[in-house]
Order: sequence, then structure tokens, then C-alpha cells
Amino acid sequence: MHDFRNYSRLKLELSNQRLLIIGRNGTGKSNLLEAVELLGSLRSHRSGNDQDLINWDAKKALLRAVANDKEKLELELRRKGGRLARRNEKPLSRQLDLIGPLRCVGFSSLDLELVRGEPALRRNWLDRVVQQLEPIYSDLITRYSKLLRQRSQLWRNWRDGSSKERDILLDAFDIQMALVSTRIHRRRSRALGHLQPIASKWQDNLSGRQEKLELIYLPGSQLEGEEAEEPWRLSIQRQLLAQRTDEARLGNCKVGPHRDEVGLFINGVPARRFGSAGQQRSLVLALKLAELELVGNLYGKPPLLLLDDVLAELDPTRQLLLLEAVGEKHQCLVSATHLESFEGSWYRHSQVIEAESLRSNS
Repeated sequence: MHDFRNYSRLKLELSNQRLLIIGRNGTGKSNLLEAVELLGSLRSHRSGNDQDLINWDAKKALLRAVANDKEKLELELRRKGGRLARRNEKPLSRQLDLIGPLRCVGFSSLDLELVRGEPALRRNWLDRVVQQLEPIYSDLITRYSKLLRQRSQLWRNWRDGSSKERDILLDAFDIQMALVSTRIHRRRSRALGHLQPIASKWQDNLSGRQEKLELIYLPGSQLEGEEAEEPWRLSIQRQLLAQRTDEARLGNCKVGPHRDEVGLFINGVPARRFGSAGQQRSLVLALKLAELELVGNLYGKPPLLLLDDVLAELDPTRQLLLLEAVGEKHQCLVSATHLESFEGSWYRHSQVIEAESLRSNS
């Protein structure tokens, strides 16, 4: 890493399947895991703004890694001019082509808000899962976000043209948004369908066979009939047209993936409202373990697991279950404030690094 977050320079060789980064808060533990997450997925769960990731005194940050299959990955974050991605020292015309050699699933203390937080948190989590399954999906999300911003801007400026001119432009937006919305809805629905039985199995294990977990996709559009692109697209297009009066009054588009929700139910009741703190944490753990298992099953090899200060938020029983579930199969990078949670083989078979020593060498 060069000039990434609070690191000016760092070179780290992983000599073991498990890396434990130990240190007090604010020493840069999470930054190291975030760098790996960026190289593996092009996304950070902590920030959507590259400017936040570059050292204050630098114009750019550079991340490099060598994966097990000798693939060399490089991502350059610049204050001006966007990102540059290279694979095996060759510039990539598409950043998405960086994804593959370093697939990873992250689990941080922020994820514990998945159940009780706002719907956007659950949408973002589901989007990260879909992107793992289909990297091209991030292009759909980017395209939809851009269309939504442009549509809002059109409504703010509509007085500059006649109502007829505005409606012609909105008709064009409706066609594009209906198509992109349909493709996002289909992928989110399918991913949740794949996750449901795996997450339900984990919740069953965590609760001692006492809790039945249901994941229900609640789309922000009325999806009529069986899953198929053409009928869904036409249906969404009709809904966009029908809601224009309300949209003109409120200034918000009320139809589309930005209104999606993921319903999380334990024994038939909403976990967000009626689940205990323990049930909610078990549910989040079940979701992350399901994500880890699904990605591993799809690609035939387990993804890298990033555990960022999450063990301190779990009780000893859930800590043990998480560590046992990971077992020897996954390469793990784990940050923690102390070593007490890691006993027996986990500690003995881990590469342990103090975060302060990383900073002093950067």
C-alpha cells in the first residue's frame, strides 16, 4: 500500500492461512482489511468516496497484491481523473476485469446494523452479494443511480421547458429506467432465493432448532406475473407513467429498485421490530455465513474472509461458531483489539501482527 488512509507505505507478506491484526482502535487495522476488500471487489463498506481513502498529503493511493494463482492486481486511486486498474501489469479498460483472483466476503461491526438499520443497508448488502455472483451487476447499479439523479434534476428544472417537452424527456427516462430496473430486480430476487435455504440452515443451527428464518424480497415495483424481462419491463414502465402526478408534487420517484426492501422474518414475525438483540445478531451471522458459502459453492473455491472488529460484538458462543464455521478452509484476515477470543489452534496456526508495528514501518 502507498498513501492509503493512514499508511504512507506498507509491504506485508502473508505467511499463513490466518492473519490476526491486533491493536487498539485508530491504529489502522480496518484500513488494511479495507485495502484487500477494494482489490477484491472494487468496493469499500466504509466509504463510497475515493477521496476519503487517499492519504491527506498525497495526490493518489496505490494498492498492489499477488493472489495465490500468481495474478498481480493493482488499483490506483487518484484525486483527479478517477481510478486506474492493472492486472499482471497491463492497464484494464474495465475495472471489473480486476475481480476474480481475490474474491472476498467482508464482515464488520457495521454489518450488525443490517437487521435494525435502514432498508438501504440491506439493499447494499444484497448488492454486494449479487456483485460477487455477477461482477457486471455493478454497471447496472451505476447506470440506474445515474438515471435516477438525472430524472430528479429534470423535475427540478422542468419549468425551463413546456410540459410537453418535459413529458417527452420523461418518456425516454421511463423506457431506460424500466429496462435497468427489471434487470436489477431479477438479479436481487434470484440472489435472495439462493441465499434463503443456506441462511435458514445457519439460523436453525444458531438457535438450537428454535428459529425459522425467512428472507423475503419486497420490490419497489409491482412485478406482475412470473419472472421474465418483457412483462416486468412493461409493467414498470406503466407504473412510472402512472406515478408522475405524485412525482411532480413530491419530487421523488416512487417506483424502482431504490425502493426495494429485504424482509427478514424469524418464526413469521419481522426481526427488525420483534427480534431480541441476540436473535438479530444471530440473523446477521447467518446472512454472512450464507454469503460466504454461496460464493464458495459457485466458484468452487472458498473466498477470502475479512473479519473487521466483529468478534468483540458477538458473545462467546457466536464467536466460537463463526471461527469453527470458517475452519481451515478459508483464508482469513481478522482484526481485533485483543487476543482473548482466539484460543487453541486458531492462535497457534495464525500469523499475528500488532497494528502499531505496521504503522511504525509505514
